[in-house]
Amino acid sequence: MNKLINRRGFLQGSLVASAAATVSLAKKSEAATFEGYPNAMGVLVDLSRCVGCRSCEAACNKEQNLPAPAKPFNDFSVFDEMQHGQKRRTDETRYTIVNRYDIPGREHPLFRKIQCNHCQEPACLTSCFVNAYTKTPEGAVIYDPDVCVGCRTCMVACPFYIPTFRYSSAFHPRIMKCVFCYDTRLTKGLPPACVESCPQEALTFGRRSDLLDMGKQRIRENPGAYVDHIYGEHEAGGTAWMYISPAPFEQAGFDVTVPKEPILNYVKDFLSIVPMVLTIWPALFAGFHLLATRKDKMEQQKKNENEGEV
Repeated sequence: MNKLINRRGFLQGSLVASAAATVSLAKKSEAATFEGYPNAMGVLVDLSRCVGCRSCEAACNKEQNLPAPAKPFNDFSVFDEMQHGQKRRTDETRYTIVNRYDIPGREHPLFRKIQCNHCQEPACLTSCFVNAYTKTPEGAVIYDPDVCVGCRTCMVACPFYIPTFRYSSAFHPRIMKCVFCYDTRLTKGLPPACVESCPQEALTFGRRSDLLDMGKQRIRENPGAYVDHIYGEHEAGGTAWMYISPAPFEQAGFDVTVPKEPILNYVKDFLSIVPMVLTIWPALFAGFHLLATRKDKMEQQKKNENEGEV
């Protein structure tokens, strides 16, 4: 009976804590916006140079130890695949993909690489009530699966629809997305594996501020060759991955309606009046997850004690 009461008390406490976290998030949104780390790194993608070779996909797959794809990386029939009327998107088995866009009036198709854009002020981070996300000084937005409770609010919050959920594991909630090769390369001063593998030099790695200068210089020195805009300079408050394109961005599948300000700026009022019902499911997920984790730890501790007595 005491155990049952304790669990009920725990879950009630989780609800209260979740409500408090919502209020805290609303207060945090009132603070001055964060404009990114001054020395953060980034990548400039030149769509006029990409030939759709998918070398970046293969490099990412190897670097991150992801499952082998259903079709090999030299099979270009994937460009014709559609899912629910949409072109391919990233998921739990692939952190980056390349899609083809056939644009009227252009002799050759345009290819676009898609991955997490590593926003300056990430909506996934500000929407996460358990602080599973971190924006690093190097520019990457990384994720801690050990604290994630599977509420998936980050998937809803992301203006680029990037985070995906690992549905193949019901008891180990985890969001899957590009991590900018943070642990294996970025912290060592190395470019992401996808950048290093690009044979056409369509991807340029460097300090974000320098990449902006480079992109503007290419646009300025090649009149008519590029749209006079760097996608990612201001979208959603700015991103680490930025693009220049020879064709209108909407024709290459970009969402040109993404606001120029951080997403957080548009939900300040909403966050202050979030109804209690929106906090119930995350709290229950948190409760079940922590209870299961606690049970596993207790069993392991008991096993260790028994082994010590032998």
